[in-house]
Amino acid sequence: MRIILPLLLALALPGCVVASVADAAVDVVTLPVKAASGAVDLMTTSQDEADLNAGRELRKQQERDRKAAKKAAKKARERDDA
Repeated sequence: MRIILPLLLALALPGCVVASVADAAVDVVTLPVKAASGAVDLMTTSQDEADLNAGRELRKQQERDRKAAKKAAKKARERDDA
């Protein structure tokens, strides 16, 4: 009985070692692919992101136009009062 247990454990261990080595090999192989896809994702803009950016820029432009119109109206009132 004492001999059988260590033999079973010894036979089970190599399977674990092989599995962990295989997992490590897969991680090493897929790492450059993951890094490259992450870099491409950072460098490109999706359609949703482009739409958000365009909407944000449109709102900023409308705010600038509103402020300019308000300033022009104030100057016109000042000229009329003078």
